[in-house]
Amino acid sequence: MKLVLASGNAGKLRELSALLSPLGYELVAQSSLGIDTPPETGATFTENALLKARHAAAISGFPALADDSGIEVDALGGRPGVHSARYAGENATDTENLEKLLAELRGVPPERRTARYQCVIVLARSGNDAHPLIAQGTWEGRILEAPRGTGGFGYDPIFLPHGLQLTAAELPAAEKNARSHRGLALQALVEKIRAQGP
Repeated sequence: MKLVLASGNAGKLRELSALLSPLGYELVAQSSLGIDTPPETGATFTENALLKARHAAAISGFPALADDSGIEVDALGGRPGVHSARYAGENATDTENLEKLLAELRGVPPERRTARYQCVIVLARSGNDAHPLIAQGTWEGRILEAPRGTGGFGYDPIFLPHGLQLTAAELPAAEKNARSHRGLALQALVEKIRAQGP
């Protein structure tokens, strides 16, 4: 089954394609269909994911998958949260966002650098789907003082998951996909798809 991914993020497309292809889903980036991402005006991950999925489904005519995700840092009162992708500005790079976060945490001791990645994934069958499938995943960890690793994207080089010695950017892709907030949310979504039918 063809699904439109309501995102222009190449890292998300890579991760979600790897997770979905064994289940028989072909993920097509909305950019390849000429669809732009609408303004993310939601106050929560769920609101933003719904907005993106319904927009892509309405324009493409295909079911659409959207996720909204970000990192919540306890010492910053939960920031950057829904603003994670544009924390250092509207067109900020991953490196700029990461550097801003590290600068704000300078001097904060390791035990107070707890954080979590959050992800909400939505599958909208159409632009006016009144009952979209919604799933959520959380990945607990803490923020390091300096980046480590070259894999992943976003804040992965400074995110050390609980119970591991490797950052999210140092983990092999398959292991990251099995453990991550996005992987957990997608697993929960797949269970809902199997239970209810796409």
